[in-house]
Amino acid sequence: MSTRALASRRPGTVDRVGSARLRVLSMLAVALILAGMVWTRLAYWQVAQHGRLAMQAQAQYREFVELPALRGAIFDRNLTQLVVNTTVYSAFVSPDQVAPEDRDRVASGLASVLGVDRATLLSTLQSTAKFAYVQRRFPKAKADQLRAMKLPGVGLQEETQRSYLPGIGSGTTLAANLLGFVDWNGDGRYGLEQYYQKVLAGTNGYISSYRDLANREIVLGSHTHQDPVNGQDLVLSVDASVQYAAEQALAEGVKRDRAESGSVLIMDPQTGGIVAWADYPSYNANDFNHTDAALFKDNVLSYVYEPGSVMKVVTLSGAMNAGAITPTTVINDPGYVKVGGYWIYDWDRRNHGNIDYTYVLEHSLNVGAMQAMLAEGHANFYNYLQAFGLTQKSSIDVAGENFVPPPSVAKMQDSQFATASFGQGIDVNMVQMLAAINVIANGGKYAPPHVVERVGSQLNPLLMQPQRQVVSAATAAQMTQMMQMVVQKGSGWTSRIRGFELDQAGKTGTSQIPVNGQYTQDVWTSFVGFLPAQHPRFTMLVVVRKPNYPGSDRDWTLNDGYMTAEPIWKQIAQAMVVDWHITPDPR
Repeated sequence: MSTRALASRRPGTVDRVGSARLRVLSMLAVALILAGMVWTRLAYWQVAQHGRLAMQAQAQYREFVELPALRGAIFDRNLTQLVVNTTVYSAFVSPDQVAPEDRDRVASGLASVLGVDRATLLSTLQSTAKFAYVQRRFPKAKADQLRAMKLPGVGLQEETQRSYLPGIGSGTTLAANLLGFVDWNGDGRYGLEQYYQKVLAGTNGYISSYRDLANREIVLGSHTHQDPVNGQDLVLSVDASVQYAAEQALAEGVKRDRAESGSVLIMDPQTGGIVAWADYPSYNANDFNHTDAALFKDNVLSYVYEPGSVMKVVTLSGAMNAGAITPTTVINDPGYVKVGGYWIYDWDRRNHGNIDYTYVLEHSLNVGAMQAMLAEGHANFYNYLQAFGLTQKSSIDVAGENFVPPPSVAKMQDSQFATASFGQGIDVNMVQMLAAINVIANGGKYAPPHVVERVGSQLNPLLMQPQRQVVSAATAAQMTQMMQMVVQKGSGWTSRIRGFELDQAGKTGTSQIPVNGQYTQDVWTSFVGFLPAQHPRFTMLVVVRKPNYPGSDRDWTLNDGYMTAEPIWKQIAQAMVVDWHITPDPR
């Protein structure tokens, strides 16, 4: 085209062409952006969200059925089954599946069999809910009655429930505070059921399958079925017969002493296995959902106490083992002593004059215990507290251990060392204290306390570990003889078992209960002992809390270990002598 022809075009032609091109480009850009947005969303749904959408699509056709594992059983040492699994039923209703004209019949039928409120049921049936429980966990007889009625919209769910042996009377189950219970979610609560939850519960299995639109099952591959792994059984060191005898004697004793509560713990001296673990008051584990939760925590392990003069066994044993004293070492006891600015007295506030350490233990004298502690020195005394297991948890295989450590040796004041020597101002739980005294019954060795002997076919590893030597066998033998004198001549006289008067070891304890940092007139009383003294079959500790023994308002000494805890100990020990066929050592 010539220059002349170009020049002959009308003004604005070039501008209009450029604008048209811009509009075309803009439209292409908008189209590209819209296409990008579409492809981005497609990529989001088809790539990023593919897994989730696939799962949702599969869920519309997928059927997942859980196969519950069977919870392990619990047996005592003689293979008496303490805990069994029973089948129970729960009733539920689907209100949207109940026609209005059927509501009265359904509500009346459920109310007549299960005893639930009919008006409440009618309200539920008139709602828009798709599912509601009517009643949980009732026996098969009621389930059979409901089945026979063929009530529309009503279903039955089969469940497994733990069942525990009856204890004393109708209000308790055997060893409730030791065993704990299993809640409706299948979780162990308290005691052994909680501590061994994973072992007992096992692992649930499942069946996973898909159904087509015609509701026909489509099995996909070989990984749609996983068998459950049942829980393992536990075999305990507990003896059910001794447990029952302990609970019976304890309940009678607490009532007689008009006490707040009481506990008994019995141990196998050689192994550390717990033979009986009793609390009073206790509870019914078969009816845990209607039980005051305060009863679930047991006094044996979940609370600490000041052990009182039972601690003198530890104090004197440590001092003897350190070579600071002997059973016949003579001291002067005026009945009081001033330590760290505080006056500390013997329980009777009498001047006992020149006495030996066997007499100190027989008559439970605080001043003598303090002199033994001073003779060995603070550091040695603390080291023996550690060796006897009183400065750390017992680590027994039961849930809920409470532990209050003493101050370090560098932070303990002189007065704290003094009172700790006779069991005041130091906190322990009953498992710690019994394991410490058991050192003497076990020839000076510490037997780790435990309840479970076997998990499935596996022996508890504790039973295969060497026991640590706390004091020498000679020291343990000396202390055993001193504890025999407590029973024969001292404060242990009310615990004597006929035929074992010369072959029984024991020690009383009484300690004031502090409230807000101040000691009150309420006390813990206790008695610990083993029998036969020379070849012990068991070690037993009884603790009574806040006794109010008849006549104690006139004579406070009646609220003492020899009047309250010892008779309980004696009654249980007599039952064990008969049940275990224990005979005195021939002489």
